[in-house]
Amino acid sequence: MTPSDAAADLFAQLRRAPDVEAPELVAVDATDRLLLDEAAEAIAARPDGVAVIDDSHGALTLGAVALHGAVAPRVTTDLLLGELALAANAERTGHTGSYRLLPLGAELVRGATTVLVQAPKGLDALRELAEVVAADADPDVTLFVGGRVKHMTRAMNDVLADSFTDVRASLGRQKSRVLIARGPRPAATPTFPQCREHAEFGLTVCAHGAAFAGVKVDRGTHALLAVLADAVPDAATALDLGCGTGVLATALATARPGLRVLATDQSAAAVASARATVAANGLGDRVTVTRDDAGSSVPEGSVDLVVCNPPFHSGVAVDETVAHRLFEGAARALRPGGEMWAVFNSHLPHRQALTRLVGPTRQVARNPAFTVTASTAR
Repeated sequence: MTPSDAAADLFAQLRRAPDVEAPELVAVDATDRLLLDEAAEAIAARPDGVAVIDDSHGALTLGAVALHGAVAPRVTTDLLLGELALAANAERTGHTGSYRLLPLGAELVRGATTVLVQAPKGLDALRELAEVVAADADPDVTLFVGGRVKHMTRAMNDVLADSFTDVRASLGRQKSRVLIARGPRPAATPTFPQCREHAEFGLTVCAHGAAFAGVKVDRGTHALLAVLADAVPDAATALDLGCGTGVLATALATARPGLRVLATDQSAAAVASARATVAANGLGDRVTVTRDDAGSSVPEGSVDLVVCNPPFHSGVAVDETVAHRLFEGAARALRPGGEMWAVFNSHLPHRQALTRLVGPTRQVARNPAFTVTASTAR
């Protein structure tokens, strides 16, 4: 079998499940293929020195192992669904146990000579991973960051240049390109997590690079915060579902000293950020943060109140499935008669979905940008 045939056979077996499936969403793309081709020589030179960051569904990890002989690559994937898809694809292709999962940090990259990265959407996420690689990888490390050309900017080169002495771009192929960085220069002080005080809300927000909205309070969360203090019913237990940096969980716990709050998110960066936010606000005894998929680890019927600011994207594609999974998770977690308070873009038809999946839903507040609703669990 030729190398191209081997790659075609491997990639044909990969699936996104249990992540969102849709015609425009794929388990392996041109960027995965280009990254593996660009890094082939480096992987072959040190098969045991490979680390992979944000492998969305396993193409980079399994490609490095099956096509280029990587030995026990260390892998981190921000989204839990991507991590689960990697595991499922490894089993499907006969490579279970061929890699090690680790959080983004020193152990992930210590001694690594080749690091493969699917470019994150934000510059802060890129900066944090570049700092981690520069600080703890082998001095001869080569960092390969691949992305779709339409999403790559000159600013990405500049961010990498803050942590590496040599940054260049590969030739483009199938609308993808790879940035290649060498010569690590560790930062004197890590940039992340960052924290910012928000006096208007009486709380401090902390964030790692890949966390949505960073240390800001996004407009949707702002709209929900505006009604939480006065309108939300009394509760003993609450769940911040898809918690991001933990703003809603922290605000609830601050406003209601008797309330115990659980905050969950499938993003490792969000969970780390929320834990930092909780700690910065001195609420570690009443707010627990865990990583899970749509509240799947929360016992059925165990909470009185759910708050949620659902995403409306899967990657860069607009998709309602992500929000619907969170609504279903809320319905499972709520006791009968408990309430889910949600905020979403006003043009989205989420009120109908909430009524169907959770229970009778009323509008609490609305402006041209955002709508706040309250749904009573059946």
